Amino acid sequence: MGFVIAIAALAALALGAPIFAVFLAVAAYGATVTSRVGFEDFSAQMQDVVALGTGEPATILSTIPLFIFAGFLMAESKTADRVVRAAQAGLGWLPGGLAVVTIFACAIFTTFTGASGVTIVALGGLLMPSLLKERYPERFSLGLVAGTGSVGLLFPPAVPLFVYGTVYGFTMQAMAATESAGDMKLIDFSTDRFIFAGIVPGLVLLGVLMIFAIVVAVKRKVPRHPFAAAEFARAVAVALPELIIPFGIILLIINGVKIPEAAALTVVYVLVIESLVYRDLSLRSMWRLIRDSMALVGAIFIIIFSAQAFTGFLVTAEVPQKLVGWIVETFDSKWSFLIGLNVLLLVVGMLMDIFSAIVVVVPLIAPAAKLMGIDPYHLGVIFLLNLEIGYLTPPVGLNLFITGFTFKKPIMEVVRSSLPFLACMVVALALVTYIPALTIPGPKERRGRVVEYARQVKATYQQVTAVQELTLPDGKTLRLSECAAITDVMNRESCKGLFLDVTKCRQAAGGAAGSPCEAQAIKTYVETSAGGGEDDWGLDEEGGGDDWGDEEEDEAEEDEGDEAEEDEAAGETTEGAAAEEAGDPDESP
Repeated sequence: MGFVIAIAALAALALGAPIFAVFLAVAAYGATVTSRVGFEDFSAQMQDVVALGTGEPATILSTIPLFIFAGFLMAESKTADRVVRAAQAGLGWLPGGLAVVTIFACAIFTTFTGASGVTIVALGGLLMPSLLKERYPERFSLGLVAGTGSVGLLFPPAVPLFVYGTVYGFTMQAMAATESAGDMKLIDFSTDRFIFAGIVPGLVLLGVLMIFAIVVAVKRKVPRHPFAAAEFARAVAVALPELIIPFGIILLIINGVKIPEAAALTVVYVLVIESLVYRDLSLRSMWRLIRDSMALVGAIFIIIFSAQAFTGFLVTAEVPQKLVGWIVETFDSKWSFLIGLNVLLLVVGMLMDIFSAIVVVVPLIAPAAKLMGIDPYHLGVIFLLNLEIGYLTPPVGLNLFITGFTFKKPIMEVVRSSLPFLACMVVALALVTYIPALTIPGPKERRGRVVEYARQVKATYQQVTAVQELTLPDGKTLRLSECAAITDVMNRESCKGLFLDVTKCRQAAGGAAGSPCEAQAIKTYVETSAGGGEDDWGLDEEGGGDDWGDEEEDEAEEDEGDEAEEDEAAGETTEGAAAEEAGDPDESP
């Protein structure tokens, strides 16, 4: 039956059905056929979706609309003209100077727009005539514009970095929870560190393309321009407020500014300089820019959220585990696995946009890559670099069609023009894939024994000061230690949350019990937990039902409750916090 569903989903996509609709349809089907009890299974999937917008991942996802809007502001203004002028003044003396400028400018522009199509349209009309004027071959110029339209996606703050980090973190967290029977486990991955992992591989890609451009320029005897210090100083002075943006973002994050805060500052900064300093933006154009940028944001978000429900079905159906079993039988080493992965991702990059590819393919390959011993940051860089190349891979690479449409060229002519650049990108991919040392994630936050002691003190204080026993409206007595015996994760956390809420209510009431705040907290908890008798408490046979008050189990349950309280106080919630909590044992003083 699963095979039939897969064929039906592919057929729906081939017929033009929106990918988010296919995700939701498959997820809804999975919620009705999986082995777990009806609503529990579907609610688990929906809980993951809601957590994207309300939990810690929302912090990362909130950066997407901000950086996209900043990119649209820069695309609307004359940023491209100023950046190209500055780059030409500084690099025009090199062999192939204008071609190098094209690669450099496209990388900067794509970093902010996050979409290669915007880069080709915005910069192509400016650079293509200049390349031809400088006597670069037309085929080379066409392939250069098409091939460099996506080369900035590995540099922060490119949006795909944040999307990949969020999806990978959720996937591995879900897998860890499944393997541990619902208990939250830490994963060694942080989006805050991942956004830096692609800087060196991105520079390797630019370097390979620049070497090829210089060789062509020397062979074709393209004229060079003498370096003019005065012109360079003027061009840099004019473009400096925009040139420092990517470096400023990196410095902010390195110095402890949270990514959403850095994104918000970027939008304010770009808005100020483009509208008040350069005066390229008007109030009349602002509504159109907001509408167009938020339309792209909406498309990205609906794909991410619906794919999260789809991923929940895949994990519940144990599809990644089955895929891992097949990979173990098929590939005898991680290097052969990486070859197969590169081929797969190149095909995926041809057929799907980068955001759809991330949310569909990452949940399938991440567990297998972990089993093969591939570093998660290295995997992410390989994944995104493959999708960059997929934009240019014939016969259906997106950049090929955008370039042909923009410059009114037949698609086959664009394909032939782009093949040398495709070969250069594959060389860069091979270097990045088989030299893992090129992938350098951001530094870990130093966490030593002082932090651990502080956590333990806080957890102990909460245990001592928290209310230990409550009387429910039906007269039953509920103890804090009994919360740990509840097997259902949501019910267990709800139980512990009740005691924390009541503790706060009594503190606000000067230690008095029975306040309206306390009554409301208990009422809300009872209403949430009601609906199916004793089974709804989620207790197992050994610790639940009528044996809640069994004195022989109180001591063991008390110990379990202490451990659960310590876990909660540690704040083990997301992939970012997970990587921080994982720490480095060598860093302890």
